[in-house]
Order: sequence, then C-alpha cells, then structure tokens
Amino acid sequence: MNREKNVPIPILYEDNHLLVVEKPVNIPTQADASGDLDLLTILKQDLKIRYQKPGNVYLGLVHRLDRPVGGVMVFAKTSKAASRLSEQVRNHSFVKIYYAVLHGIPNPSKGRLEHYLAKDRSKNIVRVTEPTDKEGRHAILEFFILEEIKNKTPLSLAEVQLFTGRSHQIRVQFSAIGHPLFGDQKYGKGINQPGQQIALWSHEIRLMHPTKKEELVFISNPPDQYPWNLFSSIEF
Repeated sequence: MNREKNVPIPILYEDNHLLVVEKPVNIPTQADASGDLDLLTILKQDLKIRYQKPGNVYLGLVHRLDRPVGGVMVFAKTSKAASRLSEQVRNHSFVKIYYAVLHGIPNPSKGRLEHYLAKDRSKNIVRVTEPTDKEGRHAILEFFILEEIKNKTPLSLAEVQLFTGRSHQIRVQFSAIGHPLFGDQKYGKGINQPGQQIALWSHEIRLMHPTKKEELVFISNPPDQYPWNLFSSIEF
C-alpha cells in the first residue's frame, strides 16, 4: 500500500467547471482494492489546498483510464458540469482518441471493431463473448494505422477512437484480432515480456464546454520512451 507518494499531476486546463490533467501511468484513477494513492484523491487534495476549501471537495469522475494507462483525463468541478459531460459521453459527442502500439500490422490498416465483452469482476479480466450472452456489452471502436515498423518483431502505431467505454476495451478488442498491445501483461502474455509498460495513451479529448457551449480540444502525447519513440508520427 502506498498512501504517501507525492505525485505531481500536470494540469492542462482549469476553470470553474472543468479540471483537465495528464494522468501519470500506474496510478489508479480512483480508489481500489490496492489501497494505493489514486488520481481522484490526489486532485481533490490539491484543490482543497490551492483554494483553501473546508470539508469535502467535489470532483466528478466523467470517464476512466486503466491503471497502467497515462494521458489526458477530464474531471468535473461541479455536479452540473458532471451531468452535462456524462450526457456527452452517452451521446458520443465526448470524443476520446488514443494512441496504441500493436504487435504486428493489421490488414486492412483502418477499420471498425465490434465485439461483445463480458467482465469477470473477481479476476478483473474481460473476455469476448456472444451477442446472446446476458453479461456481454456491445463494444465499438475505430482505428487507423499511422505508422508501421517492419522489423523482426513488427509493430504498428494505431490511432483509436472509442465509441463505447467498456472496461479494458481497446486491449481486449485488439488482442481478439491477433494484435495485442505492446507491454500488455493481461491480454498479451504470450508475446510481451514481464515488466514492460503497456503502450496505450489517452492522446486527445474533444468536448463541448458544459456552460459556454464551445468546443474544447485537449491533447497529451506519450513520453519520449521505447516503444513510442520508434514512431516519427508522435510529437514529443
């Protein structure tokens, strides 16, 4: 358990309604069974200190990122903003774009993946299932291969747009078509090395400001590290 870790969180944007940050890798989005310090708690504590707020600080969780995944995340500072952003998530006007490094090179190089996914909560594992499975939830994403590395172990850089926010969705869907993510210890065990960091990054979020009704775009790029730095398409 780690409750004392002081983790600086880069703030990309803040106003009275929104807090947009760059989530570091390997920090839980919210409190979980590990007991490790989570992003939501860190940000609430930061707001409490910076604005000298008494009592509990409100910060609404609009979407989530898996613990090993980094990148742009949006939080709501008011319940009204949370409600309006959640509605954007439901009607798909809250746009989420990810970068992912895949093993192999998908053919065709762009497409739409649709699966039904069921989660085993006791094991925290998601599997592809049949549409008739009562536990299955429809999962949709679209991808485009930005760049390919054709060496002994070919890799490709995919830009991924999520249309549904299922648990482990990107990881499971690409694994299901034979292209697991680089470093994914859960859905690419046979091909990834223990200890490798998963190459999945929340790159861009587009949304309508909950009160000003203007489009906002937030971008975060992966770190200048392997395997991201193999690809010239990424700006560091």
